[in-house]
Amino acid sequence: QVQLVESGGGLVQAGGSLTLSCAASINRFSLGSMAWYRQPPGKQRELVALISSVSRADYAESVKGRFTIARDNAKRTVILQMNSLEPHDTGVYYCQADVLGNIYWGQGTQVTVSS
Repeated sequence: QVQLVESGGGLVQAGGSLTLSCAASINRFSLGSMAWYRQPPGKQRELVALISSVSRADYAESVKGRFTIARDNAKRTVILQMNSLEPHDTGVYYCQADVLGNIYWGQGTQVTVSS
């Protein structure tokens, strides 16, 4: 059973920073691409950033230049460094991992940005 455990959410003022972390309980050689999604209040879940198994990263336009995704394959973790946070970044952030073609999700962590 694959488990993704997220941490690092919280409340921050606009302009502040947070770092989210996600740890996967899976053999590192089975771990493919990883991603962060978020679900703003009352809206659908949306892709924030994606990183391939060889660390190629892609970002949603709304977070380019502010967020950075990175992974440590040895530790089976992926982080999302979020800078210059804005109120519209508020939402539940979910970690996603591709494990041998199967998609797994974390339980989500709340990020709230106050104005």
